[in-house]
Amino acid sequence: MNRQQALDFMLEKVQNSNLRKHILAVEAVMRKLAARLGEDEERWGLAGLLHDIDYETTKDSPERHSLVGAEMLEEAGVEREIVEAVRAHNDHHGLPRESKMAKALHAADPLTGLIVAAALVSPTKRLSGIDTQFVLNRFGEKAFARGARREPMLAAKTELGLDLEELVQIGLEAMQGIAGDLGL
Repeated sequence: MNRQQALDFMLEKVQNSNLRKHILAVEAVMRKLAARLGEDEERWGLAGLLHDIDYETTKDSPERHSLVGAEMLEEAGVEREIVEAVRAHNDHHGLPRESKMAKALHAADPLTGLIVAAALVSPTKRLSGIDTQFVLNRFGEKAFARGARREPMLAAKTELGLDLEELVQIGLEAMQGIAGDLGL
């Protein structure tokens, strides 16, 4: 599956515009992480683009989210490493994240939520109005962006060799690069 096919598949399955923006943000972060880690940007981007393919059908059943998505991707003939990264990104299942791609997706998913929340509380309400330090300052506030799980982002140090500051910088730069698509 190439990017256009994956994008078309995602647009067919995901109708919510905010969820679409989240998915595009995760795709951008995954591509930038792949570049930084010497991995295949196209493949990693596909994992980001497809990671929440089932969210609208499983949003009321978190125990099914990512399992249904992985099944959808298998049926569509998506390669195994991407399917497994999607399957394992939901902490609810406790599945091991064995590939570097899966570990990156696990960190990139909540990172995008943290960055969006930081942008929205900035005076400009734009990604261009924040920097890495601004996001890091918000990271330490437990009440801020509670849905953005901190543990996967912190795990990037041991799982990917990226400290939190570098992870946030990569994520922010990736998202700033598509700010127009994100409406931020």
